[in-house]
Amino acid sequence: MHLGLCTFVTEYSVDPVTLARQAEERGFESLFFPEHTHIPASRETPYPGGGELPREYSHMLDPFVALAAASAVTERIQLGTGIVLVIERDPIVTAKEVATLDLVSGGRVLFGVGAGWNLEEMRNHGTDPERRFGVMRERVEAMKAIWTQDEAEYHGEHVDFGPIWAWPKPVQKPHPPVLIGGMGDRALDRVVAFGDEWMPNVVVSPEVLGGRIEDLQRRAEEAGRGRIPVRLFAAKPEARAVERLRGAGVDAALFYLPTEDTGETERRLDQLTAVAAEVRGA
Repeated sequence: MHLGLCTFVTEYSVDPVTLARQAEERGFESLFFPEHTHIPASRETPYPGGGELPREYSHMLDPFVALAAASAVTERIQLGTGIVLVIERDPIVTAKEVATLDLVSGGRVLFGVGAGWNLEEMRNHGTDPERRFGVMRERVEAMKAIWTQDEAEYHGEHVDFGPIWAWPKPVQKPHPPVLIGGMGDRALDRVVAFGDEWMPNVVVSPEVLGGRIEDLQRRAEEAGRGRIPVRLFAAKPEARAVERLRGAGVDAALFYLPTEDTGETERRLDQLTAVAAEVRGA
């Protein structure tokens, strides 16, 4: 079972270069950074985690710049976005950013995407929240066309462009894996339709998750697809809990590293490294 890390990188937390070095030295398979371009000061949408919105949501670094810095000082660790809000991004520009990162990292990108939850943030980018999932699908499909076609074009309701030339193409073929985030009722539909992996972010229990994974694989088979990998976002950092996830059909688990000062981050990294060693030795 693969084990990785996910965290918010900010101007006051451990920097992405130091963190990437430490994560690779400790044997973690992947490192994921999330994205929020901004947080509206007049935000009315409730924070899904309950209570006040943590301050790191309005302080996080751009994930592609941070991951590019991480790629320059590492050789093996996979570099993930967890998640990129494609409904707030131009798909042609984002396709180039993903392909560029995949090229400079030697083919190590895991492209996690989602539609987000902050309605005011979406509107600031010109996206109607009621249509965000359709926007998400078309932008992902358009990026896949750019990555895989020498003269790409896409014609949809939300994305529409004629034949274009756009290089570089990604190192990974046909393109970096697209990880679809979310646990909603329609999440599995989106994974089967245009995703390469599923990245659930909320788990009631391994048993409930196992049932969803069985449903996902049944749908994949009905659609003529092979088994779809599952990468759990923010797994409980306990060896026994990870083993239960493995039994439920999870292929990779990400431990959440809280945004702290550098000294506290190193202490938490040591704790997570010990858990990972226990899992690998089981």
